[in-house]
Amino acid sequence: MQKLIAAVAAGLALAATSGAAQAQISDDVVKIGVLTDMSSLYADATGKGSLAAVEMAVADYGAKVAGKPVQVVAADHQNKPDVGVNIARNWYDNDKVDAIFDVPTSSVALPISALTREKNKININSGGGSSDITGVACSPNTVHWTYDTYALSNVAGKAMVKRGEDTWFFVTADYAFGMALQRDAANVVKESGGKVLGEVRHPLNSSDFSSFLLQAQASKAKVVALANAGGDTTNALKQAAEFGLVQGGQKMIALLQEITDTHSLGIKATQGLIVTDAFYWDMNEETRAFSKRFNEKVGHMPTMIQAGLYSATMHYLKAIEAIKTDEAPKVMEQMRKTPVNDFFARNGKIRIDGRMVHDMYLFEVKKPEESKGEWDLYKLIATVPGDEAFRPLDKGGCPLVTH
Repeated sequence: MQKLIAAVAAGLALAATSGAAQAQISDDVVKIGVLTDMSSLYADATGKGSLAAVEMAVADYGAKVAGKPVQVVAADHQNKPDVGVNIARNWYDNDKVDAIFDVPTSSVALPISALTREKNKININSGGGSSDITGVACSPNTVHWTYDTYALSNVAGKAMVKRGEDTWFFVTADYAFGMALQRDAANVVKESGGKVLGEVRHPLNSSDFSSFLLQAQASKAKVVALANAGGDTTNALKQAAEFGLVQGGQKMIALLQEITDTHSLGIKATQGLIVTDAFYWDMNEETRAFSKRFNEKVGHMPTMIQAGLYSATMHYLKAIEAIKTDEAPKVMEQMRKTPVNDFFARNGKIRIDGRMVHDMYLFEVKKPEESKGEWDLYKLIATVPGDEAFRPLDKGGCPLVTH
């Protein structure tokens, strides 16, 4: 009996040491869940392209990390918080998902971040925009990777007010993202010496913007700012062209405009539009190489959200490889202490509030005669360093920040 106990003890000790030397991955698989909008107004900017970006990164990594297979699952949250939370809860409780990626639509993203903290898993958000994700609602388990409402507003707002476009009217999506985007942009406009002349809110996924745009037109504001995204932005811009807002002397700014939105509207309709973005396919050899592969797989150039997801997936897998475990707190610590250097970001860094800080870009949509091809849509106006683009760490109200 004593020999048996000794043998078992020796076996356990051996298992423990070999486990430490190899991978302490709880269930022999690292599972990533891509929770996204597959069917509605953000499907082009996220959706199947988001899933493809994560799958490309996993394949490029070798589909294994620390000797364990990496699996990717996906679901459509339909832009409904209750649907999103139910999927995420099932993934965490029953399907052994280790990390949830993407989550566009801030009203879904915020409760997913809270649930992830409760379950002590990892959430890497690329698609959601509200700066509250790393502000009052920050979490030690969530990284906000690609953009947020503060950076979008800050980069474009300052530049436009500086050019004399100093009176603004907001057309805003009536939910968490739109309200955060308007709040952050209005603050930048006022701090830069401009004025907000008015606002109007519209329901998510609107088809008719006529009454909202007529109010914007009547305000005589120099800038009509769209604090919305996806299909709402494209519908509003199409109808603004029909009403002749730009011909009447007003500047349109889409505070969140993806490359897929610009492409679907066409360069003729969007020429001169100012766009803030975290990524553009034609920046350098690396961005062109990734984007060409993505385009071949998906059928369009990657949005910043999709490019960000490839970058985030690689960073996550490298962290697990480095520390040989997928335990959330340890992986988060490793990700925070490792700079992000890839085609998406140079010297990117993850702060304690979860914000991944990297350069942002201000573009202007080219005139038709300047464009040399189907996706040759933007010219670079300014590169804004991450520390200037994103909100200062001590200004967001994140309880994790100690002074």
